Amino acid sequence: MSLIDIDYIPLKKRGIKIETCKKWGYGTGDFNGKPVQVANYRCPKGNLKAQKLRTHTKEFRWLGEPKSINLYGEHLWETNGKRVVITEGEIDALSVSQAFENKWPVVSVPNGAAAAPKAISKSLEWLETFSEIVLCFDQDDAGRSAANACAHLITPGKCKIVHGLPEKDANECVMKGKVKELVAAIWEAKTFRPDGVVAGEELWDHINKADTGWSVEYPWQGFNDSLMGMRGGELVTLTAGTGIGKSSVCRELAHYLVQQGHKVGYIALEESIKKTAECMMAIHMDVPHTTFRDLPEEARRNAFNECIGHGNLVLYDHWGSQDPARLLGQVRYMCKGLGCKFIFLDHLSILVSALEEGDERRMIDNTMTKLRALVEETDVHCVLVSHLKRPDGRGHEEGAATSLSQLRGSHAIAQLSDAVLGCERNQQDQLEARNTTIRVLKNRYAGTTGVCATLEYNPSTGRLNEFHSPFEESNAS
Repeated sequence: MSLIDIDYIPLKKRGIKIETCKKWGYGTGDFNGKPVQVANYRCPKGNLKAQKLRTHTKEFRWLGEPKSINLYGEHLWETNGKRVVITEGEIDALSVSQAFENKWPVVSVPNGAAAAPKAISKSLEWLETFSEIVLCFDQDDAGRSAANACAHLITPGKCKIVHGLPEKDANECVMKGKVKELVAAIWEAKTFRPDGVVAGEELWDHINKADTGWSVEYPWQGFNDSLMGMRGGELVTLTAGTGIGKSSVCRELAHYLVQQGHKVGYIALEESIKKTAECMMAIHMDVPHTTFRDLPEEARRNAFNECIGHGNLVLYDHWGSQDPARLLGQVRYMCKGLGCKFIFLDHLSILVSALEEGDERRMIDNTMTKLRALVEETDVHCVLVSHLKRPDGRGHEEGAATSLSQLRGSHAIAQLSDAVLGCERNQQDQLEARNTTIRVLKNRYAGTTGVCATLEYNPSTGRLNEFHSPFEESNAS
């Protein structure tokens, strides 16, 4: 379709002068009997190639050869300049140009924010001749997203993004008499850096800010000396051989936290919620779980009210279903819906083994990655139980030392955990069978590793108490 003739008039409602319209080739015309605004798009040599029509209802139509065009106004400026400003639309380009007395290079993308990266890529060679490239897009989500995407295309350190416009876009600044503020915002545009990159000179406010993170002490001093408490956003893996007492340690910790007034989500995939609840009540009553049912109902009911009935303990009835995606969804609900700040997941191996097909290592990798992200998202402290591979020679049931290399299934368990604790106990030695040594295998927060505590099982109370011995193995760092 043929191009149309245009006339130049001031755009009074937009605050644009006739001199600006003439410089930019932006005028008014008639299309199919209706008035339209027309933006003339020219090639670098100045030849008219296409026209973008805008109706009074903000509908757009192209005439000519729109596939051959570059940025709007590109033909107006020489290369190798100091600065060029890119806007999101033609009217905004006229507004910025007029604010700088039509002397500074300004261009616009032709088809809005969504297509901005493609348009800038097409003219990137021309843009890169300038020392600075300033993106002055609309101050809405679409504009910010487009500016970020375009900035990644430009040589690092050369691109700046305008964030401080007092109005939605450049033309609204002109319309509302805020030209000085528009100019200042462009001059003060910040050099683009990808998300997460922070210059050292900007860190003081972050360093000087009060720590808003939270932490809770362990019930055992050796744990606190080594790990310095339990913090939000941490994933701690507890590992040991079969029958060493990982679940017992978890229950002791969970009971302690509940009694401290913290809300705890407890997921035990190898036992029913009935058994989990009874074990917690037995701990509360200082009796072994095996004798709990022999106690009077009134005593058991009181224990229930004091350690479970008040609502600080949330259990997950898995009904035999252990699908990882479903379970992680339940964990998210416990944290965000019910306000749990601590999660116990016992244990990883049975969770992954529930999947009938697939590579176990890959499944553990995926599950650990999602669990790590969930811990960060919810700021929860998660205690995860994981099994060990059988070592060569003496087994874990005979007191063999634990190590990170023995974690079963995937290196992701160690890599994505903030701390890894190994439980060691010689079940075959009559003198040592009651003592569980806790070895810190990884400690991202404090760095200290080695034996941190020995927990002694009391058969009369069924409790784990910290055991202090002059012969206790010293910590290694």
